[in-house]
Amino acid sequence: MGRQDDNKSKVAIIGSGNIGTDLMIKIMRYGKHLQMGAMVGIDPKSDGLARAERLGVPITAGGIDGLLAMPNFDEIRIAFDATSAGAHKRHNELLQAKGVQVIDLTPAAIGPYVIPAINIDEHLDSPNINMVTCGGQATIPMVNAVSRVAKVHYGEIIASISSKSAGPGTRANIDEFTETTSKAIEVIGGAARGKAIIILNPAEPPLIMRDTVFTLSEMADTKAIEQSIADMVAKVQSYVPGYRLKQRVQFDEIPASAPLNVPGLGKLSGLKTSVFLEVEGAAHYLPAYAGNLDIMTSAALACAERFAQTHLVEAA
Repeated sequence: MGRQDDNKSKVAIIGSGNIGTDLMIKIMRYGKHLQMGAMVGIDPKSDGLARAERLGVPITAGGIDGLLAMPNFDEIRIAFDATSAGAHKRHNELLQAKGVQVIDLTPAAIGPYVIPAINIDEHLDSPNINMVTCGGQATIPMVNAVSRVAKVHYGEIIASISSKSAGPGTRANIDEFTETTSKAIEVIGGAARGKAIIILNPAEPPLIMRDTVFTLSEMADTKAIEQSIADMVAKVQSYVPGYRLKQRVQFDEIPASAPLNVPGLGKLSGLKTSVFLEVEGAAHYLPAYAGNLDIMTSAALACAERFAQTHLVEAA
C-alpha cells in the first residue's frame, strides 16, 4: 500500500466520486499529517479510481469489502466515507470493528456533528464524526457566532448551489440534508429551533454557492454580534480560503408590538440578524463554483489533520 511515513497517518477514502476525488487531491497536496492509503469505489471505470491509480494510490473497486481485503489494511488509521447515508451504516460498523476512526461526509449522522471552526477539539476521541452537510458547514458557524453573544430563538439557513454541482449522492440525500442541517443548527449552532432549505439552481453559466442565514435572538449589542461573526469567518477561512461575507451583516429589531410567529415557538420579538455568504471552491478537481463540495472536503481534511496530530502525540 505504499511506503509508510511514520509522521503521517494513512487514510482511506470510500467513494470515488466528485467529493472523494477532490478530497484525495487535497490530501496529496496539503496533507501535513496524512498519507493516502487507499481509494475505494464500486465502479472500476470511475474517473476517481483511474486518477488515484495514476497518482500511485492503492485502489479497489470492491467497495468496503475490497478495502478490508487490501494488503496492509491494518495501516489505515482514518477512513472518510463519501458515499451515501444508506451505505454508511454498514461501512461504519465494519470499520469500527477494525478500530478505524471514521469521518462521515454523508448525512447519516451516526456520530456527533462536527464543524472544525466550532467543536473539533471536543470530539478528538470520537470513533465516528459527522460533517453535517455542505450548507451546514457554511452557515452554522454564523448561527453559532450569534449565539455566543445572545440567546438564539430561531435559526434559518438557505443554501443555494449550482445544479451541476449536485451529483447523484446529493440528490438522493436531499431529505436527509434538510433534516440533518436543521438538527445541527440547534445542536451546534445554538438555536432553540432550526430550519434548513436547499436550492439547486439550474442557471447557466453555473452560479457560485451562496448562503443566507437568518437568526432571531434576544436583543444584544449589534457591534458585538458583528465582531463575533467576523471572528468566525476568519476561523472558517483558515481551512476554506474561498469563504467570505458578501456584504455587511444586517440587523432588524422586531418589536414586541409586531412579533414574528415562529412555528413551534410562537410569537417572538427580538433582534433579527441577516448574514449573506459566498463560498468559492479551490478548483482542485471540481469547478470553482462548486464551493458546496469544496467546503465539505476542506472541513473533512481539517478534522482528519487534528485526528492525525492526536495520533502522533499519543504515539510519542
